[in-house]
Amino acid sequence: MDLRYGDSEPTDDERAAVDALLGPPTSFWEGAERSEADLRRARPSRDRRHLLLPGLLAINDRVGWISEGALAYLCRRLTVPPAEAYGVATFSPLFSVRPRPATVLRVCTDLVCTAAGASGLCTAVEERLGNGVHLERSPCLGLCERAPAALVTKAGDPVRTAVSAPATVEGAVLAARAPDSAPEEPPAETAVPQTGQDGLLLLSRVGAVDPSSLDDYRAHGGYTALRRAFALGPAGVARAVLASGPAGQGGAFFPTGRVWQAAASPPDHRPYLVCNAGESAPGAFRDRVLMEGDPFALVEAMTIAAYAIGAHRGFLCLRDAFPRATSRMRHAVEQARTRGLLGDDVLGRGYAFDIEIRRGAGAYVCGEETALFNSIEGHRGEPHCQPLSPAEQGLFGRPTAVHDVETLVGVLPILALGAPAYAATGTEKSIGTQLFCVSGSVERPGVYELPSGATPAELLSAAGVRENLRAVLLGGATGGFVRPDELDVPFAFEGRAGSGVVMAFDDTVPLPRLLLRIAEFFRDESCGRCVPCRVGTVRQEEALRRIVERAGAAAADDIALLRDVGRAMRDASMCGLGQNAWNAVESAVDRLGVYG
Repeated sequence: MDLRYGDSEPTDDERAAVDALLGPPTSFWEGAERSEADLRRARPSRDRRHLLLPGLLAINDRVGWISEGALAYLCRRLTVPPAEAYGVATFSPLFSVRPRPATVLRVCTDLVCTAAGASGLCTAVEERLGNGVHLERSPCLGLCERAPAALVTKAGDPVRTAVSAPATVEGAVLAARAPDSAPEEPPAETAVPQTGQDGLLLLSRVGAVDPSSLDDYRAHGGYTALRRAFALGPAGVARAVLASGPAGQGGAFFPTGRVWQAAASPPDHRPYLVCNAGESAPGAFRDRVLMEGDPFALVEAMTIAAYAIGAHRGFLCLRDAFPRATSRMRHAVEQARTRGLLGDDVLGRGYAFDIEIRRGAGAYVCGEETALFNSIEGHRGEPHCQPLSPAEQGLFGRPTAVHDVETLVGVLPILALGAPAYAATGTEKSIGTQLFCVSGSVERPGVYELPSGATPAELLSAAGVRENLRAVLLGGATGGFVRPDELDVPFAFEGRAGSGVVMAFDDTVPLPRLLLRIAEFFRDESCGRCVPCRVGTVRQEEALRRIVERAGAAAADDIALLRDVGRAMRDASMCGLGQNAWNAVESAVDRLGVYG
């Protein structure tokens, strides 16, 4: 492999950023001054490639971009070929390998923010900003209930962030020029219109507890479920969760208890637990709200899941666009570790488990399990064909259980209430409750918790849908559009809800341009590994752009092309990104007659 690092040297800041993560170099082979001892021993071989992405993030946080010298120094410290590290750095949209200002202002231009005027906001902000700020038109920032949204990151020690949402020209410019002077974000409960209502299971503590206080969390029933889990034993926990009937909430709908039983089966391989809190799908923000408003619940839920499968190490993978959620989860993990709720002897029961927080770098495709594993291991976040399930062979080749935040937190009421009581909620096939992220043309956007089997009409009624409603997108960018007269068909875990994203659009929103934005999103987020997705997403975006620019004239040929490309992507793409990239466009053409 290529271990030629080149002649570029890191700056003092770049070297300090890497050393703060890895510790100072111990030999010439790692970047220290040469000594006689280095001439008498070979280069140490250490398997630390999994620290590549954290190292890149550390450099980016300190300096704002990844220089050749910084990349070479990080590669020397980790014994990673620079060519491969360059591939990782250029794969993630968060990084730049070219010089740019230390302050980056990211303005969301995804679906809801576009409908709320993000394009005009970008133009106006760009005219006001000087050369000291880099403006990026960003995919979804997970702040859809406050669209349009902007996020400022100012590199340095420490890195500083600021959120402007709903963003105005003045607010975004102020945040970019002085992140420390930007107004504080509203509390997490403002994103939960049902705060204080009876019957909530997953959102019951959001707004009721201090998210920074472990004592307050325990006073509101926290760690009751973990004590119940220890009483049941690992196999008993898995059986209880399986008997309650919940499925994974991330879109695959595979029973959680069955995943745990499979991951716990191999006796000679210690499994891992991974919480995928990346949540980078347009319109999705439920995981962010849970982590901001009830962070200790996720720590407890991860501990229970790890106990059930026999894991001693868990990875919590967070989005780079969630600075407040990241801060609160770090605090919650540290507090739990200090109080004996994580570490070598959890609750004095002789069980060891700890959580490592990993930040992502903005790749939507890392929502797919194998792509996420690659990213954690220090490779490009590309999915790959895997004959075995992650429960058999996952992260670092070991059995792995992967869940999102909602799935894990949903385990707590099962154990706290008991499976029979929990099973009384919802429908026969879809037990319990589900969270929905409602945004767009509604009066009260936010995260809603409804019993499984509720209808979109009930959900939108609670959110205050506007009278001039034209279309509703169920399941986000990978879902499908429905008409206002199709909202009485119930949601179900195995049916229409998908990722729980519900976006409403009234007749003021130009749907053809919205579909073009969806196509642009999939084109940008495709990892490019398989041809059907790599080529198909580009062809889809080109065809939709031609239709929009011609205002729908002579669109028949392009629609026929879209259908052919869509079928090819659905049938032959390697992962769900390509397989579902045509869904929303197809539904808009067939159900809404957008180009008719």
